[in-house]
Parts: sequence; C-alpha cells; structure tokens
Amino acid sequence: MKTFVPDYYNDFKCLAGDCKHSCCIGWEIDIDADTLEYYNSVEGDFGKRLKNNISHNEDTAFFAMDSCGRCPFLNEKGLCDIMLNLGFDKVSQICDDHPRFRNFYSDRTEIGLGMSCEAVAVQILSKQDKMQLVCIDGDEELLWPEEEDFLDFRADVFDILQNRHMSVQDRIEKMLDYCNIESINLTAQKQAQLFLSLERLDPVRDKLLAELSQATEKDLYMQDSKLETAFEQLAVYFVFRHLTESLDDDRLAGRLQFVVWALGVVYNLCALHYNRTGRLTIDDMAEICRMFSAEIEYSPDNMNTLFDTLE
Repeated sequence: MKTFVPDYYNDFKCLAGDCKHSCCIGWEIDIDADTLEYYNSVEGDFGKRLKNNISHNEDTAFFAMDSCGRCPFLNEKGLCDIMLNLGFDKVSQICDDHPRFRNFYSDRTEIGLGMSCEAVAVQILSKQDKMQLVCIDGDEELLWPEEEDFLDFRADVFDILQNRHMSVQDRIEKMLDYCNIESINLTAQKQAQLFLSLERLDPVRDKLLAELSQATEKDLYMQDSKLETAFEQLAVYFVFRHLTESLDDDRLAGRLQFVVWALGVVYNLCALHYNRTGRLTIDDMAEICRMFSAEIEYSPDNMNTLFDTLE
C-alpha cells in the first residue's frame, strides 16, 4: 500500500486563532466512537462540560452549535478548549482530519487538502510550480488494471492542464477533446441559476449569485495573466479531488463537466469582483474558492445533483 500527497501537503499550517472562517463555526462536529468513549471517561469540571455538550442523533454523537453557530469549545480567541485542556490529539477524527480528504484505491491512498479552508486556498492558488504527487509511505502498489488505466488517464489530464504554452481556456478545451466529451457552454446566468437551485449553507451568497445572474459580457471581462497559474492550480485541484470516485460511480463525464462548470463559476465570480473593485489578488480569489468549496464540495447532496445535471 502506498500513500501519495500533493507536493505542497506538508507545508500546510492551520491559522488557528487568526482564521477568519473557522471550521469550528457553522458545522455540527461529529464525534467518532473512540473519541466519544474517551470523552465519557474524562473527569472533573472539563469532563462535565464535555458531557453536557454532547448531543445524539440516531447512531451519531456530535457537538451541537451554540446560538451563534459556533462549536461550544471554540473560545473567544478562536482556539479549541479541548486541545488546550486535553491535548492536540484528543479531538474527534473529523477535527483531526479537516481540511484533508482522501482518494482510495485497492492498494493506494491519496490525501489532499480541501479549499474550504482559507489557508489551503491561498496555499494552492499561490503555488507557482506545477503540482506533483509524491509518495510519503509504502513500497509496493498492486492495483487493479482499471485503476492503473485511470491513473494513466489522469496523468495525461494533468499534463494537459499544466501545459503552460497554452491559455487555461485552451487547456480546458483540449482536456474535453482528449476525453471525448462535448463542452457544455453554460452562460453566467445559467451558472448562477444552477448554483441557486442547490442547498446553501449561507444565504448571504444569494446576493453574489444574483449579481452573477444579471452580469453582462462587460462585467465578466477580465484580463489578468498574473492569475493564469492560479487557475491552473485550481483546475488540477478539482481533477485531483473529484475524478477518482468515477471508478466506483461511473460518473467520469459528469465529474469532468463539474470541473469545467466549477472553473467557469469561479472565473466569473472573480471577474465580477475585479470589475467591481478594480483588482483581484490571490487572497480575493482564495476567498471566492473557499466559499465555493464550503457550499458545494462539502455537500454530498449538492455534488450528486451537479454530477447528474451536468452529465
């Protein structure tokens, strides 16, 4: 069994109290069975606090958000009281994993970093070198033939997307041609309508999407070659994160169309920002990507709706 990660993986650092969009806000925090057993064994005042804040839903234990949508253990400095009182290794599995995601094969695991984390978004979009996968564990790898074929195919897609002799738009078109998939040219209005039809975590996004639905061609014109590499990194991220599961659900076409749709939405939201403010920095683009990821990539219902619709 081998384990692979993107070459930027080990450089990730949580912003902790400096994070503007804490992953401890707006989500119910599931507690895995081993951690729950440990929490129930903790004694004293902090043990009582733990038990008083654990809720149950069928077979799942979780920390319910407080009235402000915050985890009850997120203190006023934006730090975790469980870590401060019990240690960094005493949080639930989901807290320890975030913002990581995993792609599983028969004899291979890939671990990536998700863009709902603002630190990850900035890290990926700021990267100037082409992304490479590196092996961090394992000596042998015995894969099924269809898995080997998929990895060869995905490597070809990476090569197309990282061909810096072409514009990103031309690379996307070449990727679709290579995959024998016809491009779905959704207008900005249809992009926004599709987004608005999905479940959203934050209704504040409706205003931004409403602007997109009313955008003119002038509103969406942006010429800033400085961010060409950032869009390349975003395209590679989407492919790395979402194509592997096509081995199980046979939705390769839908997943590739999702990559194209997602890039189009992010690009148009960036263009709106650029034309509204007169600038677009990596931080600006990272915030748009963070919002998109939190609203779309972390909702299985939204992702399945998109795969079905776009395919």
